[in-house]
Amino acid sequence: MALVLNIETATTNCSVSLSKNGETLVLKEDYTAGYSHAETLHIFIDRVFKTAGVAPSEIDAVAVSKGPGSYTGLRIGVSSAKGLCFALGKPLIAINTLESLVHQVNIDYGYIVAMLDARRMEVYSAIYNSKYEEQRSVEAEILTKESYANLLKDNRVYFIGNGVEKTKHLIQHPNAIFIDGKLPSANEMSKLAEFKYKISDTEDVAYFEPYYLKDFIALKKKN
Repeated sequence: MALVLNIETATTNCSVSLSKNGETLVLKEDYTAGYSHAETLHIFIDRVFKTAGVAPSEIDAVAVSKGPGSYTGLRIGVSSAKGLCFALGKPLIAINTLESLVHQVNIDYGYIVAMLDARRMEVYSAIYNSKYEEQRSVEAEILTKESYANLLKDNRVYFIGNGVEKTKHLIQHPNAIFIDGKLPSANEMSKLAEFKYKISDTEDVAYFEPYYLKDFIALKKKN
């Protein structure tokens, strides 16, 4: 029975929600194509508290999307979450970004592939069944025309996330269903954060780091 502030910044969607008992009370997010986290995250946090009529000191925990995802986006979200935890004396809950993403899909049978865009033909992906149980853990994989061929042979497979755009041009199979325009959101973090809070699955605020999956590589500016 927790009141939790949820922060999602793993992709271009800067998303903040306040949830109670696993249900989202207020959601504020920017679903535009550009990264606005540095400018808008703390504004969204303030608006969520004011809209709900809740003081920051009243929350029980802060949940943050831990990755994989954008290096800079994750740094901003995790740094903000840790700062709030330190200031308010609240526990930190880390939510797998791909796990929260698959909860946007509701199916009776088949599989869900949550995928976030990486460089070139690479995605960060994980596979879940219709009960949201992980069937293959998070990987950085290079897509080909044969990707998921064994899974697609006898199953409906739903693809979601910003890795879908380049996937649907490669994989053309009648069992492949592509869900366009969806990004991880703090809305789906609510139930996951409540579950983790109940079992005291929290992080060491001082030492917690985002799950980048791969090392950060700085790109050189073009002349």
